Formats: sequence, structure tokens, C-alpha cells
Amino acid sequence: MSDIFITPQKGLIQNLKTNFMGWMIFTLAILGWHIGLYGMFKKAGITPWKALIPFYNTWCIVEKCNLKKIWFWLQLIPIAGQFITIWLTIIFVMHFGKLSLISHTLCVLVPFAYFPYLGYSSQTSFAGEEVVKRYKKSTAREWIDAAVFAIVAATLIRTFFFEAYAIPSGSMERTLLVNDFLFVNKMSYGPRIPQTPINFPFVHNYMPGSETVPSYTKLVQLPYKRLPAFTSVQRNDVVVFNFPYGDTIINLPGFGSKLPYYDILREKYHGNRDALMADYPILVHPADKTDNYIKRCIGVGGDVVEIKEGVVYINGKEAPIPEGIQMQYLVETNGQNFSEDYLQEELGMELNSGADTEDSFEQSNDFIKAGPNSVIMNLTHANKEKVQKLSFVKSIKPFTEKEANPRTFPFQPVIHPWNQDNYGPLLIPKKGASITLTQDNIEIYRRAISVYEGHKLEQTGNTFMIDGKPATTYTFKYNYYWMMGDNRHNSQDSRFWGFVPETSIVGKASFIWFSHDNGSLKPRWERLFKGIH
Repeated sequence: MSDIFITPQKGLIQNLKTNFMGWMIFTLAILGWHIGLYGMFKKAGITPWKALIPFYNTWCIVEKCNLKKIWFWLQLIPIAGQFITIWLTIIFVMHFGKLSLISHTLCVLVPFAYFPYLGYSSQTSFAGEEVVKRYKKSTAREWIDAAVFAIVAATLIRTFFFEAYAIPSGSMERTLLVNDFLFVNKMSYGPRIPQTPINFPFVHNYMPGSETVPSYTKLVQLPYKRLPAFTSVQRNDVVVFNFPYGDTIINLPGFGSKLPYYDILREKYHGNRDALMADYPILVHPADKTDNYIKRCIGVGGDVVEIKEGVVYINGKEAPIPEGIQMQYLVETNGQNFSEDYLQEELGMELNSGADTEDSFEQSNDFIKAGPNSVIMNLTHANKEKVQKLSFVKSIKPFTEKEANPRTFPFQPVIHPWNQDNYGPLLIPKKGASITLTQDNIEIYRRAISVYEGHKLEQTGNTFMIDGKPATTYTFKYNYYWMMGDNRHNSQDSRFWGFVPETSIVGKASFIWFSHDNGSLKPRWERLFKGIH
């Protein structure tokens, strides 16, 4: 079933209820686990109260089952140690004569119910080490155990070390191409503890083969926590992150992050949520289960970002230009047409052939006919130099937006008459930094304050209330980042939905391990094991 987002107040109440229920279930599970272990210790001849002391109880299990002491110490490894603890309890359960797959499954999934049964049922008793020594696994059981181990190991690696990621769109061309497969290093910025820990393995937010069925449950939701990092996000890093604007989506194929809920709510329904929900099913994703995006970090917390005629400035200085960046240029010719072969083979453009002549074809994002003797071309700096040298090209100059675009963040063309090529200046929030709240900047920082940092923000004229208290300033508790695609005129990025909070950062794009053409599936051998810069 989909979760419905009605109003901020109702959504907050719903989240509080969900979190309360989750913590209640968690508390009952912990109590059941220890109460059951108390009874099992008594049957095993171990002083029962020792079952109630964390870690000491597993030390007693290790001793009773004659296991090597190293297994106790391996429990202390963050994250992986939890699986060692589960394995130790399975061994302990086996000493009660419970050797079947069903018994071990119950031990893993519902120990809070299964342990009390073992501890207090008259039908169970401690059988000792001999019953375990006599037990021989079947071939099928060996395969099942191997599969479980593989799933656990792969899940740990995918969650805390690195993850494979496929490029689905052209927003980062030519740095990254559609159907580039790359590894994302989660250790660089510190791996996140999963906020939504109960989910179907090896998929992100939807079940395999579905575009609408969630692959997770929100029964248990944990607060944001990140393990120690090697470094923080730096300017010009290529970063994978959870799309922060995708927490609420229209749950139909073709919508999601492609046609964001908030854009449709603003542009078509003018903020009327009830009218939108009457037409569409709505799903609210947890923060770590929104769609994955990949962009280049242009600015970090505390930076002032500004764009003038398509050129990005950070803190008043022109930002470095990545080698693969693409911009749109207006190219005027003497009337001679570009050949399809030249555009595809020399400039690497993707075109949709649709005509009978050699030099006529359907336009695409890379090539748009603007007039009898002019075209708009999407070019890297190197390709711009090639085109400029052609004898029939009379001029080439940047093609940029001039008028205010109401679709650019923060969607206030009167107060902030910005567009994708002329934008800002805009201050990126930094952890611990304070801003003065004004009518001119409140829409810029409203989502960061109310959604990403979880405060109730109210406004009456020039007066602001945060969590029911008057406020003239606000101090941020997270760092934020400004992300943009290298394909500057074909990218849905921070210019259209704002800041990326540190809570959404997944990892750093490291290298391409495989790549193939979109149509032919032919490998792009030159891109294999290429680093990402």
C-alpha cells in the first residue's frame, strides 16, 4: 500500500506514530530475546542472570559451546559483529537439539518469540555438545547455508563498502555515458547506517520487475548516522546521492523522479495537495530510499554559487571546468548542412535518423535546428574548437537563457529572476553556520529547515516561528552541497530543486568497470576501468 502525504502536520503525526510503533516493537523484541535467553541459560546450567548482561551473555555461550574465544571478540567489529552474534545464538540453539533449517530461521527472524519457547517449554531441554557433533548436514542444507552466507556478505559489502551503479541518463555526458557501469565508494565520505534496515536484498527502492511496489518496510526507521570518513565531499567530486526532492512521488510508471511530485503540485495544481491526490497515487519514500542520482559537486557548505551566462563562479571566482562538460552553442552557417556522419562519428552525437537524405535527420538534445542557417549544438570545449574550424561555420557563441525561469529553485521569478544560465548569488548552508531569516531568503532555506532538519517552520508576514518559538535567525545542523550535471543544458540538478543535505550522500563515483553502447550492446572497450574525474 502507498503512504499518503496529506499535510505537513498530518505527515508529522503519521511519522511520529510510525516511529513510536517501531520503537515499541524493537523494545519488545529486545525484552523477548533476553527473557528467552534467561530460561535457556537456566536449562543449560549457566547462572541465569548472566543472560541479561550484553556481551557477557555471548561470552558465556562461547564458553558453554566450547567455541574459540576469537568468535567473541569478532562481535566487536562494527556492523559485521551483529552477524557473528546471530551465528553464536544459532550454535547455542543447536545445543538444544534444534538442528533443522526451520529452527535456525526462527532463531534469525523471531528470536524474541523462539527463545522464550526454548527457555520455558517443557518439550525442550539442553542436549549438549554431543548432539551437535553427531549432526551431518545434507547437501541441500550446505547449499542453503552457502547462499545465506553469500547474501549476508554481499549485503554488508554493498551497504558499507562499495556498490555497483549504472548510468541511466545523459545528464553527466561526456564525463559519464548512458550504460556506463561504475563502482561507488561508500568509505570515502563514511558509510551510512541504513535508516530503513528491513528491505528486500540487492535492490534499492522497488521490488524486482516493478516500478511501483516498494522493496522495503518502514516498520523500523533509524535516525541518520554515518561512520567515520576518509574525507568530506569536495568541490568537483562526482557524487552519488539520494534524490532529496524525491521523498514524495507520484507512484505511477513514468513519474517518480522523472516528473517530480513537487513540480506537478506547484505547476499544475498550484499547491492543492487534495486535488493532486484525487488524481494520482502518492508514495512517501524514506530519505535513504529515494532514487539514486549522480552529479558533480560544484559547491560545498559555506560557498556562494553564482552562474553568469552559463559560467559557474564559486565565491566570486570562476569554477574549474571539467574536461567532459557540455554546453549549448548557437552555430551560424553559410547555409551548408552538417552531415550525419560528421555529427555522429566526429562529434559523438546521438541522433535519431528520420529522413531520406544524407544530411537531414531528426533533431535531438545534441542538435536542434534553430533557423535556415543556424543550429543549436551541445558541445564539449574540444568539439566546439572542431566546429569552429569548419569552413562553412560563420560564428559560434554560447546559447543561454535570458529570461527568468519559474522552474528554477526557489521558484520565485519575481524575487529571484534566475534561470539555468544566470543564477544566484546563493549561499550554500554549512553545519554550524547561521543565517538571518527574511522574506527574500526564506523560500531558499525553507525545505532545509523544515524537511531535511525536521523543524516546524511557520511564517506570518515578516515573523517566523520555528518549533513554536519566534526566530530571526537559524543555525544549520548539517552540511549541504550544490550538485550539477556536466551536460549543463540537459540536467535536472540543484538549479531546479536546491540543496543536497549530507544525509543524502551515498558515496563517491570511483571508476567505470563496464560500458556498452545503448543500441547495439557493443562494449566500449576504451572506457573499461577508466577513473572518474
